[in-house]
Amino acid sequence: MLRLTTKTRIVAKSSIHRRRLTGRTRFACILVCLAAFGSLATAALAAAQDAPTPTAPHKILFLGNSITKHGPAPAIGWLGDWGMAASAEDKDFVHLLTRDLTKSPAAAPKILVNNIADFERQYATYDVDANLKDAFDFKPDLVIVAIGENVPNLASEQAKTQFTAAMRKLLARLKSDGQPTIVVRSCFWPNEPKDTILRQTCQEVGGIFVDISALCKDEGNYGRSERKIEHAGVGAHPGDKGMQGIADAILAALKEHEKKAAK
Repeated sequence: MLRLTTKTRIVAKSSIHRRRLTGRTRFACILVCLAAFGSLATAALAAAQDAPTPTAPHKILFLGNSITKHGPAPAIGWLGDWGMAASAEDKDFVHLLTRDLTKSPAAAPKILVNNIADFERQYATYDVDANLKDAFDFKPDLVIVAIGENVPNLASEQAKTQFTAAMRKLLARLKSDGQPTIVVRSCFWPNEPKDTILRQTCQEVGGIFVDISALCKDEGNYGRSERKIEHAGVGAHPGDKGMQGIADAILAALKEHEKKAAK
């Protein structure tokens, strides 16, 4: 049987003690690392929570077409009175966006929703002042312009020039009356000539242009993908998912705009 001398016992005990210290040191290092990681995570979360969100508007004016609001049309199987083809009023982009911009029930903004498909189809002769008097009298502080889909194909330079002039007049008139924030979105069904003019005229008045062209590439964004819709035209409109995508894109653009303005 091996016997340990006193010296051997001391050395062995010292070695064990060193190993214990090493283990404790490692454990302490782990704790320090975890604490540091936790601090970083907390800071990141705080930064995300402190990210600027759009200031809640008092009045929002929506100028659009059937995607924004379409009254009952039994002949084509549409019985709603909201954005086609959302399954319910609170599922269209108008009401989704309004909800997202509402800080509290007491601060819920007033909204005015106008279908201006006539402007799209007759832009060259449309009387903005006469036909949109209620919109101007509303005095909005946020305007969402969601048009373009019903504009006839801009096949000539003359058509492009006329549509550009019509958009300039509309946006300038909106901007001059109270200096509201103006948002213009691209067409849900992308069209390069129309979207180029929408972007250009929006930028000219210092508005926020929102490109939603990617939404049409996902079949799941169409109403026909969510439920059976007999009329092809109705089914080609954004369903609940597509409406959410439009609302999300506009909200993200407003957040980014406010973030830049805060710098």
